[in-house]
Amino acid sequence: MRILISGASVAGPTLAFWLARYGFDVAVVERAPTLRKTGGHAVDLFKPAMDIVEKMGVLESIMAHETGAAIIAMHREGHPGVVEIPQGGIFASVSQRHVEIMRDELSEILYNASLSTAEYIFDDSITSLSQDGTGVDVTFEKGSDRRFDLVIGADGLHSNVRSLVFGPESTYAHWLGEYLAVASIPNYLGLRDRSLMSLQVNRIAGMYSAAQLPDARAIFLFRPPEPLEYHHRDFDRQKTLLHAVYQNFGWEVPRLLAAVSESEVFYMDSITQLRMDTWSKGRVTLVGDAGYCPGPAVGGSTSLAVVGAYVLAGEIATAAGDHTLAYPAYESALAEYVRGSRRMALTAAKTIVPSSRFGVWAVIQGARAIGHLPESVAHMLSRAGSTTRFSIHDNVHTKDYQGMLRR
Repeated sequence: MRILISGASVAGPTLAFWLARYGFDVAVVERAPTLRKTGGHAVDLFKPAMDIVEKMGVLESIMAHETGAAIIAMHREGHPGVVEIPQGGIFASVSQRHVEIMRDELSEILYNASLSTAEYIFDDSITSLSQDGTGVDVTFEKGSDRRFDLVIGADGLHSNVRSLVFGPESTYAHWLGEYLAVASIPNYLGLRDRSLMSLQVNRIAGMYSAAQLPDARAIFLFRPPEPLEYHHRDFDRQKTLLHAVYQNFGWEVPRLLAAVSESEVFYMDSITQLRMDTWSKGRVTLVGDAGYCPGPAVGGSTSLAVVGAYVLAGEIATAAGDHTLAYPAYESALAEYVRGSRRMALTAAKTIVPSSRFGVWAVIQGARAIGHLPESVAHMLSRAGSTTRFSIHDNVHTKDYQGMLRR
């Protein structure tokens, strides 16, 4: 069987690896001209995703590229000095197993793992999909038309495949009230093992680097009174809006904004949750942010993408490629995990960017308390507080997705 995947970031290469492992003929189409190698922003892999990448044989490479961030130094408006919080304790309270890595480095590792068994098509995208009883005719922007048995959209929050098959993004997108912006900037403070954050009401600004990065990242999380008007690829407009939101922030922000203005590597998007009744239609389905983004930066979407890709490949293999069996089983197996990620995102979105001066104080004090917990206590809290369980077996035919492995 021939399967086409759209998107070569995280879910796409993970899915390609497992589908090829199960004997399918896989092609991956990616809009970008090359694999992005700018570093991206820091993302997290929690326990189920780490178990999966370990089975893929790439855990050692991922651990070698972990950011190495150890301390979060938090500044509050009107208060001198900073509060230093061990980052490890915070993540230990969320997951029994965790690694932070730059997104593009993770993507490259997953791409390399699948490169020898999957066909990659860069600098192209799908322009139309036409299904019938035996396959899907795919028209590409640049390449020749081709026919596939199945098509899978792994192309992110603004999925092209989803738009072609399921209709406008606005039908499924639910804004959680905040925006995230990240830019590559010079590491003028020489950061390595710490992140700097400054909190104000409805606004956070920060700067961090990683052990392998020659530069740094400026990061902004903010809650405007109403949605902003811009296109997700109009970077000049996004930078203008960012400057307007942070023009009177103080702290390091004037220098950060000046660096952002000069940066050629910039990302800004709404923290949006996708809620779809189904991720599948005929021979087409969605995986990762394309189908069930819980919210960038707040819902563990990178881990969810890895887990979703693994489950989808397993269900396709179990059903011997029969999408009428595989797709419903995939959605059923992943449903509670997705709901748990959505719940986590809704809570985090309300908490991380405080809406009052008391909220600013509470975020810092809460992070301080959790960050200084003994690791054994933090792990105990992660076990007690986890509402999403997921187990992973080598043999997809004897899977038990609702087992004992937690987030």
